[in-house]
Amino acid sequence: MSTAAPFSLLWQNAGDAAQADIFSADATIESWLAAERALAQAQASVGVIEQSDADAIVAAAQLDNIDRDQLWKDAKNVGYPILGLVRQISAHCPPGPDGRVHYGATTQDIMDTGLALQMTRSLQAIDAQLARLGDALAARVQEYADAVMPGRTHAQQAVPTTFGATTATLLDQVRRQRERLQQAYDRINVISLYGAGGTNAAEGPKSTQTRAKMAEILGMADAEVPWHVDRDLLSEYGWICSTITGTCAKFGRNIVDLSRTEIGEVFEPYNSHRGASSTMPQKVNPISSELMIGVATVAGALASALVRIQESGHERAAGEWQGEWFLVPNLGNLAGAALGEAIVVAEQMRVDTERMKANLELDGGLIMAEAMMIQLAPAMGREHAHDLVYEAATRARTEGKTLNEVMPTVAEEQGKSDLLPEKLVTAADYVGEADHIVSRAVAQWDAVGALDVLPGIDALAR
Repeated sequence: MSTAAPFSLLWQNAGDAAQADIFSADATIESWLAAERALAQAQASVGVIEQSDADAIVAAAQLDNIDRDQLWKDAKNVGYPILGLVRQISAHCPPGPDGRVHYGATTQDIMDTGLALQMTRSLQAIDAQLARLGDALAARVQEYADAVMPGRTHAQQAVPTTFGATTATLLDQVRRQRERLQQAYDRINVISLYGAGGTNAAEGPKSTQTRAKMAEILGMADAEVPWHVDRDLLSEYGWICSTITGTCAKFGRNIVDLSRTEIGEVFEPYNSHRGASSTMPQKVNPISSELMIGVATVAGALASALVRIQESGHERAAGEWQGEWFLVPNLGNLAGAALGEAIVVAEQMRVDTERMKANLELDGGLIMAEAMMIQLAPAMGREHAHDLVYEAATRARTEGKTLNEVMPTVAEEQGKSDLLPEKLVTAADYVGEADHIVSRAVAQWDAVGALDVLPGIDALAR
């Protein structure tokens, strides 16, 4: 019997149901059974075994025939689960076909093929989440395209921007993540069938045809070169998952900061007691954003092991393989969890555009310092304009006045009053390419199509 995993409050609060199902114990066993069924069917199609034998194996290799407790007991003793799985399948076959189960294959052929099936299902689910997140962000980008707000660098007000423009950069990051996932999909959706040492000798003279047919049955690509000790495919999957959590963490960090009491521009959705405190009745904590950040923290730590699993030597790993058993399912679950929280916020966020306008004036209008410098530069040169505005900004802070109030005095003292324009630029006038950024981000997002799922990928469904 398998040992129960320790309770995880992170999974309890942020787990992803789809990923948990894809990497569940039964789904994992089913992925191995799917590989065994496809192997038998492929061998029958090229004449390695009889069709009647393949039919019997397919009928026997069903989840209902597997004693899970016995399987995990045998796996702990052997070190791997496939020997016990094959014995159980064989026990449900009549004499003759029972000797054709797992014919010519090795444990890692079945486990790697099953894992590739799971990873591609995982990527499909993640792609659907990215699509939903991107659609929600695109809607917010367009909705707030003209909502002028303070742009912030080094946590301080910098120059004006719009909420649409700043959110558009996140939308474009989601687009890039979706493109990366889709590009990796075909590389990851690949069969493994090369036997004990990578030569496929046990499959005999029809090994190439058997592997190609098995891949076709499963809806996978054929691997014409073995990858059983070249784990860059798993690292690519894990890296995509971890960087997706990073994208969500970026989103969460911005929401945490913008929802600070002193800023109060953007908030998570609200319902009774969401984010409540056990002692402070006024609290509405940004719990989804906190989970995004926390999930990314864990994913980043796990991602550091992805390089390590690529160290597998010669023709079989000696320990690195076992590390994958933890890394791959957990990284998939973390990506799904982070995206789930991001979707909640993106679809239901509360935006206070009036607070954004008010915050533009928080520092005495100093957010317009660059704009004023650029406006003065044609008449007095950029460096002279910079020095003039710098002096005015310093005096405004010292005297507790606005930039516009002190500028005439400073310009007069420096003999530059005649160079001041009649009307100073406003925040709404100084958002540069904000409209273009919004339109391009949305257009590029709309151009990303859905993941092109290979036919037959539903092989896990018996």
